[in-house]
Amino acid sequence: MDNNDITKIVDEVIRSRKSIRAFLDKSVDHQLILDILDVAARAPSGSNVQPWKVYVLEGDAKAKLSTAIKAIFNDPTQSSLHQPEYIYYPKTWVEPYLSRRRKVGFDLYHLVGIARGESQKMHEQHAKNFDFFGAPIALVLTIPRMMELGSWLDYGMFIQNILLAAQARGLQTCPQAALVQFHQIVAQHLGYSAQEQMVCTISMGYQDPSAPENQIETERVSAKEFATFISQ
Repeated sequence: MDNNDITKIVDEVIRSRKSIRAFLDKSVDHQLILDILDVAARAPSGSNVQPWKVYVLEGDAKAKLSTAIKAIFNDPTQSSLHQPEYIYYPKTWVEPYLSRRRKVGFDLYHLVGIARGESQKMHEQHAKNFDFFGAPIALVLTIPRMMELGSWLDYGMFIQNILLAAQARGLQTCPQAALVQFHQIVAQHLGYSAQEQMVCTISMGYQDPSAPENQIETERVSAKEFATFISQ
């Protein structure tokens, strides 16, 4: 296999990966997950500190966490008491980011038959995050609380490696920040200490090809729009 063949394979894995929001009830072999994580751990990190830890949830453990979070999420008096440990999105949106965010939201709601203003249906769709969209595997990723921003940048490369290694092996994924609001509940169920901070979760499994929400295709702007060449 020459370099052109390798390039085509790598590019296809990257281009074909997308966030999946409906999975088949099909188990995933533990060794396959370990293989994915072993490859992902080749991500670079400053001074090779490798600041990641991964909890792999399945079966009853995953179901119990989902039930606990949904009970709070569906009760406004309880949900409002839970705040995320870190802020994912900006407090004020500006263009072009506002339009991009709105488009993906509108496209998803259109595919699943939710009209603008149907707040209860939107709430129910968002709640699917806490069921991990029916995926058999949920990865909970944490970082030592002592780590600073640089290690979070490293962590992003580790997460991307997980997504691509899974895609290359016929598994699909959905990285999620939705559970960060309920980080205290997650920590209680998993039993990790206050010295660990939740980064995100990843739903993993085999996609349901018949689910309309999996038909969404998000757009990307050309590199010509965000890259600047400086020669002098």
